[in-house]
Amino acid sequence: MRVSCGFLVVFVAGALAATSGCHTAPTSATETVNTAVKQYHLRGVVVSTNAAKGEVTLDTEAIPGFMEAMIMPYTLRSPGVVSELHPGDTITATLLASNTSDLLDQIVVVGQAKADYLPPVQYQPLTPGESIPDFGLLNQSGKMIHLEQFRGKVVLLTFIYTRCPLASYCPRMSRNFSEIDRALATNPQLYHKTHLLSVSFDPNYDTPAVLRSYGGAYTGNYTKETFEHWDFAAPPQKELSQVLKFFLVGVTPEKDRTLTHSLSTIVISPDGKIYKWYPTNDWTPQQLLADVKELVKDQARS
Repeated sequence: MRVSCGFLVVFVAGALAATSGCHTAPTSATETVNTAVKQYHLRGVVVSTNAAKGEVTLDTEAIPGFMEAMIMPYTLRSPGVVSELHPGDTITATLLASNTSDLLDQIVVVGQAKADYLPPVQYQPLTPGESIPDFGLLNQSGKMIHLEQFRGKVVLLTFIYTRCPLASYCPRMSRNFSEIDRALATNPQLYHKTHLLSVSFDPNYDTPAVLRSYGGAYTGNYTKETFEHWDFAAPPQKELSQVLKFFLVGVTPEKDRTLTHSLSTIVISPDGKIYKWYPTNDWTPQQLLADVKELVKDQARS
């Protein structure tokens, strides 16, 4: 089961491994959209859980810039996660600290106390060399596009939804892609051998018109954008679950109509296979640009 932004994240691939979802916090505090909230990376062992209060008591390591190692209860941002945590589990998480509350978010189980705690649904991490299905997507121009049509190019694909309220999540993905798009435009050789694709997992709201407006804002060309190099698209609702399952994106609607979700950014080689997978938001535009250059170089050698 993969869940994030308050969800539990568990991968099973031979031995247990895990990666974070919506955000991997740095080792020191950074401000979020709300400047009163700071994020701290936390690692600890589950001592006990309290489903009625939506709390988990952890024996944590020292949290740099926040507190020394100690045992104390933490309130979960998404209380439902408590059912997936068990005494003895080792977790990492992000602590959202403010003047009014401290909430535990983006929980990753990095070591399970017992093997029988495995979740009912298990996903294998995306692996290099894996072929990507020819998913169809409705883009900002109301045109159905397919991943196969970009064969021969390096495709950078990321997942977003236009209503995402947290700057460190979808907006960061879009800002990063915007920086990449501008950098590639300065190199015609790379520009013509690449394509960017931002995929929304909110097709009911993110219609072509909404995606066109959103995309134009991030390219900086607004209504003059032609979208020749960067598509904004969404899968049809009936195919959404298949797309999300393949690319390992967890999405859950919340009562306030926002979506709790994980992230997934993929570098696709010219032959339509996975080259690199970035399951968090801690990648940089420079990393993806380096991936692009390496793939284009490999293509030229072959």
